[in-house]
Amino acid sequence: MPIVVRIDVELAKRKMSVGEFAEKIGLTPANVAVLKNGRAKAVRFSTLEAMCRVLECQPGDLLEWVDD
Repeated sequence: MPIVVRIDVELAKRKMSVGEFAEKIGLTPANVAVLKNGRAKAVRFSTLEAMCRVLECQPGDLLEWVDD
């Protein structure tokens, strides 16, 4: 997949658990795991906004396009 998800990197930088992150953005830990592991087919802009707000980052810090 050419889109690499870097949520785990941002969580590690902030020493934040998936459970804590999920609670702050309003998702279940299972749904955060789907996003974090790159298995999601889509991400709502409202979810992306919440992730960026909580992690104090830009969307490009969470998602990266990599050429195959």
